[in-house]
Amino acid sequence: MESRIQIDTVAPAAFRAMYGLEKYLQGCTWSGTHKHLVKIRASQLNGCAFCIDMHTKEALKAGESMERIFLLDAWRETDVFSEEEKVILQLTEEVTLIHHQGLTTETYGRALQMFGGEYLAQLIMAATTINAWNRISISTNKPITN
Repeated sequence: MESRIQIDTVAPAAFRAMYGLEKYLQGCTWSGTHKHLVKIRASQLNGCAFCIDMHTKEALKAGESMERIFLLDAWRETDVFSEEEKVILQLTEEVTLIHHQGLTTETYGRALQMFGGEYLAQLIMAATTINAWNRISISTNKPITN
């Protein structure tokens, strides 16, 4: 793989600004399981090997099952995810693939009804933030470290 600049080294202030979003998300009251689902699913859709590697390891360390991670790409075809989680995954996909149809009124309404405004805002910010990280990692060929 071609070696490219690493933004954390070349533009550390930009990286610190991105970490500001992460710090906000870490202070939120949302479920760790929800956080992992958003980060892994968006990273799968974007094809970000660095982020898939990092976030699946974090999820496993936090107690997520391998079965659920393996089935995440086919979440609609299985019953291992709760209705809440399915709404979160749908929201994550629609935000990640915003150019297709945007965040639909149906998904937005279900999420708002299920989680309330503050939690919905946190979910949207989480999906937006991981999408930004994916774009940084893919654009710079961020190397996977063990």
